[in-house]
Amino acid sequence: MPTPFVNEPITVNWTEDRIAAVKKGFVKVRERANEIRPLRLCGELDKDGETIESYNPSNHSEMLGRVIKANGDLAKRAVEYAHDKFTNYWRKTDVGMRARILMRAAGLMRRKYRDELNAYLILESGKNWTEADADTAEAIDFCEFYAREAMKLQGEPQPLTDLPGEDNNQYFIPLGVVSVIPPWNFPLAIMAGMTVAALVTGNTVVLKPASVTPLIAARFVEILEEAGLPAGVLQFVPGGGSDVGNAIVEHPLTRMVAFTGSKEVGLGIAEKCGKLAQGQIWIKRTILEMGGKDAMLIDEGSDYEDAANAIVAAAFGFQGQKCSACSRAIFVGEAYDKVVPLVVEKTKAIKMGPTEERGNFMGPVIDKKAQESIMKYIAVGTKEGKLLAGAKEGDKSGYFIEPTIFGEVKADARIHCEEIFGPVLALLRAKTFQEGLDIVNSTEYGLTGALYSRKAEHLELARRDFHVGNLYFNRKCTGALVGSQPFGGFNMSGTDSKAGGKEYLLLFTQAKLVSEKTSW
Repeated sequence: MPTPFVNEPITVNWTEDRIAAVKKGFVKVRERANEIRPLRLCGELDKDGETIESYNPSNHSEMLGRVIKANGDLAKRAVEYAHDKFTNYWRKTDVGMRARILMRAAGLMRRKYRDELNAYLILESGKNWTEADADTAEAIDFCEFYAREAMKLQGEPQPLTDLPGEDNNQYFIPLGVVSVIPPWNFPLAIMAGMTVAALVTGNTVVLKPASVTPLIAARFVEILEEAGLPAGVLQFVPGGGSDVGNAIVEHPLTRMVAFTGSKEVGLGIAEKCGKLAQGQIWIKRTILEMGGKDAMLIDEGSDYEDAANAIVAAAFGFQGQKCSACSRAIFVGEAYDKVVPLVVEKTKAIKMGPTEERGNFMGPVIDKKAQESIMKYIAVGTKEGKLLAGAKEGDKSGYFIEPTIFGEVKADARIHCEEIFGPVLALLRAKTFQEGLDIVNSTEYGLTGALYSRKAEHLELARRDFHVGNLYFNRKCTGALVGSQPFGGFNMSGTDSKAGGKEYLLLFTQAKLVSEKTSW
């Protein structure tokens, strides 16, 4: 039996050895800049065809590498091959073997490739060093945690009520082909989590990585193969959503779609999966984790200094590009005038620049499209609130935007209601705690939230009525840990799959009951 699960520690204090290791990682990433990463298609490496180029968002003239770009026809072939591989091989394998592959992958990431992966995250997605290490640590956690949970689910007898004269057994069997469509903002952790959850439970995978961060996904696939994942069990098919994405969602042999991304794309996948394709003999299952408009509610008499630190960290960590980011803060009574000056002061002290430099807390947003969208929202914000900080673009060599704060925002403002997915924070007043809760619950999302309060009755009221999937008291609203804080949200935030929880693997399986009469 493996040892009990323990979360991988996140690096906050960087030793000289670790600093040197990340710098060696930068060299390794750049040494492969002229390399073309192949498709993993039908058990072979496909090195021919059009490519997707990946650029450094801190320096958008630097190409970091290329991957072969699949198309709709190749994606269909990938699904069909994955179905054959599932039917004739992978579903029949022992869960212990599948779990050992994940454990080896976790060990390789921990001992051999951690700082190389951190370098990919820093250069390709613009994460600062600690955010990158947290992403890598979470990927390790997913492999470790899901390996253990799969052994419990599929490797041990499931408890049932005894029935005299019959031997009853319940098995959790895999579904089939799982199409995995991960986001770019956690391009290692979320991509890895969805992928290995499907694999360890006996499903085959067709993986379409995010087009702006394909190199990180390609490197993870290489690590899985080094850990012993057999050829053909995972199809790696980078490409556009309109051709590759639609093909792997709509194919009648696709059994399940695991998606994390925008509300618009998620709802489109739900609609496509709800239609019966010709030859399809099952109802497609979906995991759809979408957006957020996450709030921190600051009560009167709470720890104002700690609340200010938490708001700034949650709003501007990774440039606000987290579905769990604090994009709005609501203050009860005097808390607004006590905390807002602290938030503004701490925000103005943030150091922004290329995250390859370890001292820069805030890096670039992911690409030009994101930069343009965020700047349009900032223009809207100047009409809806009082500008307290930021609102300008940074160094033109990258996609930089200053951390931006708008005060005196009303609850019906667009910058309060709509997901911006960038470093923009809206601050609102509430006369009473109940009014604050009403504002919190007034958007269409329900992913994460946080409450700062020293009042027991308000903590209990929020426990019942603060309508989000992940609620935190007297801490920031970002940073869920695998095993301790299963992650997923309500309403338009998605299907509340609770990634990193004990129940998550159930979504990738179906229960089969076998009853044998013993008195014959």
